[in-house]
Amino acid sequence: MKLEKALCENELFRTYEFNEKFLDEVFMNDKEVQDDYAELVKRLTTMYKEDYKLLNEYAKMSFFNQGITFAVYKDNERGTERIFPFDLFPRIIPQEEWDMLEKGVEQRNMALNMFLEDIYNEQKIIADKVISADLIYSSGLYNKEMVGFVPPGGIYSHVSGTDLIKHADGEYYVLEDNIRSPSGVSYVLSNREAMKRTFSSFFKRFNVKPVSDYPSQLLSMMQSVAPEGVEDPVCVLLTPGPYNSAYYEHAMLAQFMGIELVEGRDLYVDQNFVYMKTINGPTKVDVIYRRIDDAFLDPLVFRPDSMLGVAGIMASYRAGNVTLINAPGTGVADDKAVYSYVPDMIKYYLGEEPILNNVPTYLCDRPKDKEYVLEHLDELVVKPVNESGGYGVYIGNKATKEEKEEMKVLLNGNPRNYIAQPIMALSVHSTFIEESECFEPRHIDLRTYSLMGNKMSYVLKGGLSRVALKKGSLVVNSSQGGGSKDTWVL
Repeated sequence: MKLEKALCENELFRTYEFNEKFLDEVFMNDKEVQDDYAELVKRLTTMYKEDYKLLNEYAKMSFFNQGITFAVYKDNERGTERIFPFDLFPRIIPQEEWDMLEKGVEQRNMALNMFLEDIYNEQKIIADKVISADLIYSSGLYNKEMVGFVPPGGIYSHVSGTDLIKHADGEYYVLEDNIRSPSGVSYVLSNREAMKRTFSSFFKRFNVKPVSDYPSQLLSMMQSVAPEGVEDPVCVLLTPGPYNSAYYEHAMLAQFMGIELVEGRDLYVDQNFVYMKTINGPTKVDVIYRRIDDAFLDPLVFRPDSMLGVAGIMASYRAGNVTLINAPGTGVADDKAVYSYVPDMIKYYLGEEPILNNVPTYLCDRPKDKEYVLEHLDELVVKPVNESGGYGVYIGNKATKEEKEEMKVLLNGNPRNYIAQPIMALSVHSTFIEESECFEPRHIDLRTYSLMGNKMSYVLKGGLSRVALKKGSLVVNSSQGGGSKDTWVL
């Protein structure tokens, strides 16, 4: 749809720079708008810059008043709390496109869950030489305590976050899987509330799928995987405490679900059962949504210096007296080297072709792959296999000579710790930039959130669209200066 005159005259869009190298999800060319965005852009072009800036400040104040923050960790400093950056221009995903994404995410998560059950038990995928034993056992996230144990319902990955990008070819690609403890869903809920308050009239014109059912779906999933024989399970959310970067999310989800938010010191184990300390005496706990890493979960089994976990909780878990969400050891499926085999897992376990493609990936512990990566560092993104939050990522076309040399040393010193991928042309989306006081294209990705329980499956409609606020940056993580948008599934 053409809005050439309105766009040329509107001070919010007048200087918008269309770049044909990238897929622009809002514009087809300099002044022609994608059909799905036509009505939205038309409404925005009726606004004056000062009016939009006022609404933007209102949204920021709403986040501030709600305590919607995240922590940035640098060097050895304690996390610095910041208001989560939020852009009022929503991302739109048509229903047909979303249906494909939802099916692809469900297929992927089902295969990953089957993979986790297999590698900790029969190991058929290793015996059939689809994936090597060395790759699994060399992962720092493989948990020997899970060998020979199957959680209730055979569910390991109860909560999953799948990161997707839309490439210049118009196709979606899976960037990585997050199964240990994916964060960010609280921002999905908060973004939607901020949009409703700020642009309430928009929601009367657009048929947007709701996201508010996520906490109730999460609670239903937790209850569905309670230990056998427990009819009215007591569920809690275990947090490392207020200094954790995602503490706001922990508190929000516990409140919305109506369950207790606890720290390790609030729980104890007696006779292989987990109890919560209350003013009315001990209360037996049946399901724990734990937001602490494996290493800190049980000082009797993992790190003895952990002050965050609960002594004896692994014995209770293996005795079948408490359910942990997600299961310990799920992190091996987050390993970015293991990620490269997910399409093979889908074919092996489900007998299906993958609906969503991986980004082409080089495993640096393969001699040929490492040689190629070292020769093409200017053209590749190199990632540590077990890091998250955008930390440790090397982007070849942005790297200095010193960073390039440092990466060579790291690759030669520990090739198993790195994978490399082509620099993908992430799609861009119109984003209000406060410095220029107008809309500019910025790179964007999508994190979807999925739940898997006993005879239940759920994918949050839309997920979290993360945007790189720095011009030209491909790193969308909030810890690296990124922000987010509300995601509308129509």
